[in-house]
Amino acid sequence: MMADSPESVLAIAREVAGVLRPSWLRRLQERIDARMARVPARLNEYGFDDQGLSPDFVRQNMLPIALLYEYYFRVRTVNIDRVPRGRVLLVANHAGQLPFDAMMLSSAMLLEGEPPRIARGMAEYWVSELPFVSVAAARGGALVGTPKNCASMLDAGECVMVFPEGVRGMNKLYEDRYRLMRFGLGFMRLALETNTPIVPVSIIGSEEQQPGLANLSGLARLFGMPALPLTPTFPLLGPLGLLPLPVKYHLYFGEPMSFEGDASEDDADIEDRVDRVRAAIEEGFERGLAERSGIFS
Repeated sequence: MMADSPESVLAIAREVAGVLRPSWLRRLQERIDARMARVPARLNEYGFDDQGLSPDFVRQNMLPIALLYEYYFRVRTVNIDRVPRGRVLLVANHAGQLPFDAMMLSSAMLLEGEPPRIARGMAEYWVSELPFVSVAAARGGALVGTPKNCASMLDAGECVMVFPEGVRGMNKLYEDRYRLMRFGLGFMRLALETNTPIVPVSIIGSEEQQPGLANLSGLARLFGMPALPLTPTFPLLGPLGLLPLPVKYHLYFGEPMSFEGDASEDDADIEDRVDRVRAAIEEGFERGLAERSGIFS
C-alpha cells in the first residue's frame, strides 16, 4: 500500500483543522469563501492573473487578516458604497510604521465592498527585494508601484490603492499625526491617462497604532532600509514591539472625483488637482476625529 502523498496529508490536516475550529471562526471563513467566490478574475491555467495574483492564495491566507479586521482593529466603514464598479483609484493617507492601513483598506473592499474586490496595492521598490515577502505580496495582489504596473491594472478594470505620501507618511512622527505629508503627483497623471475616477479615503486610527518618537534614518541607510522608526515598544520589546496598538479603525470614503486634462501637463497644473484630493481627505479627517470618542473606540 502506497503512503499518502504530502498533498493529500496536507489536505486531510486542513479538513481536521476546519472541523476543530469554533463555530464563529468557521462562519468567518465561510464568509470569506463566499465573498471570494464573487470576486471577478481572469486567471491562467495555473490560477494566476497577469500580475501574479492568486485568488486561492488570498482565500487561504485571509482568515488571520479578517480576524484583525473584525476583532482587533474593529474596522468601521463609512460610505463604502461610494466606490464605483470598474477601474478606480482609492487614494488614502498613510501612517503607522507598518502597512496595516493598506491591509485594512483592502480587507474592507473584500469583506464589505459591493461587489467584493481584491484591492491592488502599489508597494515600494524595496518590498520586491525582501525574501518571501515579495512573493507573498505579488500573490496577494500587490505590485511594485511603477506607472506601468499601475496603468496595466487600471486598464484591466482593477481597484487600485494608492498612498501618495509613501514612506514619508508611513514613518511620520506621532506629533505629525493627521497632517498629510507631501503627495507624489504620479497617481493624478495615471488617473488622467487612464480616465480613472479617484475615491479619497480618510483612514482614522492608523496614525496612532504605533506612535513614532524618532526616525533613525542613518541606521536605516546602513541596513538598506527606507526608515527605522523608534516607537514606545520598538526596538525595546524586539519583534513584539512591531505589534500595533488595538486602535479602532474608521474608514471614510469620499465622493468619487473625476478629472480631465493631459497627463503630461506641467507639475503646477497637476498639483492643483492633487490639492483637491488632499482637501477631500482632510475633510474626512475633520469628520472622523470629531465623531470618534477616543483612539480605541
